[in-house]
Amino acid sequence: MGEVLSAAAARADRISGEDVVGHPAWAALKQAVEAVRPWQLKDGSIDFDAEGAPSREDAERVVARVADAVGQLTELLPHDAAYHQALAADLRRWADDGFGVPDFLDSLLAFQPSADRRDGRRHVVVFPMYTQNGNPDRNLEAVALRVTWPDWLAELERTRYDNPQFVPITFEDFTPGYDTNSAVLFPETVAVRKPPERWSWGAIFCDREAARFRAVTAAAVDTLGLELPPEAARLVADQDLAQQTYVLWDMIHDRTHSHGDLPFDPFMIKQRAPFWMYGLEELRCDLTTFREAVKLQAEGHPMGLGVQYAILFDRLFRFPVTGERVRNYDGLGGQLLFSYLHKHDAVRWTDNTLHIDWERAPQVTNQLCAEIETLYRDGIDRPKLVHWFAAYDLVASYLSPHPGSVWAKGPDALDLTLPPRKLVDDVLPDEFPLSMFYEALAKKLREVIASTKGITGERPVRSAA
Repeated sequence: MGEVLSAAAARADRISGEDVVGHPAWAALKQAVEAVRPWQLKDGSIDFDAEGAPSREDAERVVARVADAVGQLTELLPHDAAYHQALAADLRRWADDGFGVPDFLDSLLAFQPSADRRDGRRHVVVFPMYTQNGNPDRNLEAVALRVTWPDWLAELERTRYDNPQFVPITFEDFTPGYDTNSAVLFPETVAVRKPPERWSWGAIFCDREAARFRAVTAAAVDTLGLELPPEAARLVADQDLAQQTYVLWDMIHDRTHSHGDLPFDPFMIKQRAPFWMYGLEELRCDLTTFREAVKLQAEGHPMGLGVQYAILFDRLFRFPVTGERVRNYDGLGGQLLFSYLHKHDAVRWTDNTLHIDWERAPQVTNQLCAEIETLYRDGIDRPKLVHWFAAYDLVASYLSPHPGSVWAKGPDALDLTLPPRKLVDDVLPDEFPLSMFYEALAKKLREVIASTKGITGERPVRSAA
């Protein structure tokens, strides 16, 4: 029996995405899921008294179709048989309990894509969940995806950048919650009765990240008159190369959240903190990845230089002008990197043309990484509020705070009798506004950024209209 299952799993690894998304069961699954989504409230439950709501019997029939379609796909995906069985049980329990707030903990625990990462392995995932940077409601979603795990990446993870929870993936197809800017599949987003003690996987859609990077970088380069080195131009032009670059970037970035001289819980998952703290943490992880990429390049690894270009271009061009200016911590990190490079003469904006000193830029970028690492190491010996102010001072050394900022006036302007989490209320939504350079760039790139909503490696940039 084991040999038969192994042979079936091997065949499943060889099937194309078309074999899954072209199967009648996938079409039936999408149709059923998309029928359920409009009935759900923000918490994922169904209010049968609401206008336009179905009868309970109709809801039960549609959810049964979801379970049936998943069951038909199990033959193509035998490695997910246990997950599909648990999923069917969770769907039945949701229906039996009257479609209240969904609890899919059992199926979430059964889905373990990191346990056996194989290049090209397919999964079909169905959960009630919100999609980060996408749909904030816990709607039922279905995603057909493929793991990207080339041998060279597996070897680096095994020997150098251990990250057993990391799963790089690409889209095959998806329901509307992913026709958005969301590029992650995280277990934390799933509706469950209680979170497990430890999350065992996290997945990032490298095809969306790469396609978005390519579209925005190409537009920015054209707008700014930047001359690219041949290797950088090739990266921007080649979707497959960009995806390979992103899986390495993401793998190193992801593990960095728990590596280094860190205060407890540096990512601040369970605490309220000023958004520049989140911005510095994300930037620290990217700059650590950049530094590792410099080392890889020096050792002759073919992906090292591309990772450097990807981090620089995404951080300088896309991050600062993407999303709303409300606690935009990734945007803040991009602004800080640009200002740091500019003030250290690695980047110049002259005669309406952007110039990058390609030899000096890596040195200065690593220098900023060292400054943030020093901040973190010193933070181990500081009270939380003192650490927040030290971080503020680092950012404010390169970015001008809003003229109305209370925090910019220093500790004497704040009510220090309040606990630190209450002082976060005094942080402005846009504590560090865009510079004139970025205000102009944001207008130039607005349409192309809007057009990347829902983009994948297979879906071209759409008209912003």
